[in-house]
Amino acid sequence: MRVFGLLGLVLALVIVGLIAKKQLTTATAPLPSVPGAAAPAPGEAPADMRAQSQQVQQQVKDALDAAAQARKMPDEN
Repeated sequence: MRVFGLLGLVLALVIVGLIAKKQLTTATAPLPSVPGAAAPAPGEAPADMRAQSQQVQQQVKDALDAAAQARKMPDEN
């Protein structure tokens, strides 16, 4: 009985290892571009990660502000 338990544990460990390896190899693939973000021109070098991160943060902030403005309701007195 212990042999079956050990064999099942090893089999589960192998399966988890294979899945983890697959996940890690696909994580290195380039990320898709953010919708609405301007793509660099073919001759231009892509912006560094910090500038791109700040650009995405600003876009999210602008979208949230616009949504908040659209949802403002008059005061009920």
